Amino acid sequence: MKEYGSNTQHLVDHIVSIADKDERTKKAFILVELMRQIHPQMRDGLDYSKKLWDDLYIMANFDLDVDSPFPPPPKEILGRKPSIVPYNQHKIKHLYYGRNLELMVAKIVATEDEGERKAFISYLVKMMKGFFLTWNKDTTETNSCLQVILELSEFKLQAEIDYLRENGIIEDAAPHDGNSNISSRGANNQSSSSNNRKSNNYRKKNTNNTKRFSKDNRRRR
Repeated sequence: MKEYGSNTQHLVDHIVSIADKDERTKKAFILVELMRQIHPQMRDGLDYSKKLWDDLYIMANFDLDVDSPFPPPPKEILGRKPSIVPYNQHKIKHLYYGRNLELMVAKIVATEDEGERKAFISYLVKMMKGFFLTWNKDTTETNSCLQVILELSEFKLQAEIDYLRENGIIEDAAPHDGNSNISSRGANNQSSSSNNRKSNNYRKKNTNNTKRFSKDNRRRR
């Protein structure tokens, strides 16, 4: 096994050649500890200890008779193929926008208030431009984003899209459901920054006053 190096393989071959079982077992424990030190970044635990012993048996070609804390692994594990990962087979039409865009468009369609639908669409257009820049060097046009939203909604948002194309998207729009805290967080961050600036100015004034006070005392002396 390449991750342990050729020297470890030589030691394994030597252990297999030892006639006395007790001596083989003793040397096997020492070698497993050495294998553990080769990869110190691996987490120490029961599963990892079992993996080390399994690797030792594999390097010995399963021809190792020792009193190990774990039973030898079956030889079939070497030819076993990994299990197929059950990936989501849902076809995403616009990969760089992701599956969440489709879910958000469906949420817009389900929104009853027309004004909220327009605000949600405007907010989604801004997000889409940011997603687009992640995978492309150029920006995308607002009309292109609106067309994507229209197609994903199966043209159920035709009236709202036509309105936003004619009048422009709502610049300060933010959906009320799930993202209503964005504005408040921004206000809190601005307030926090303001308080930090005031605190820094206060400390600077106190420092300057202390320096002037010290100079005056030295002059008097």
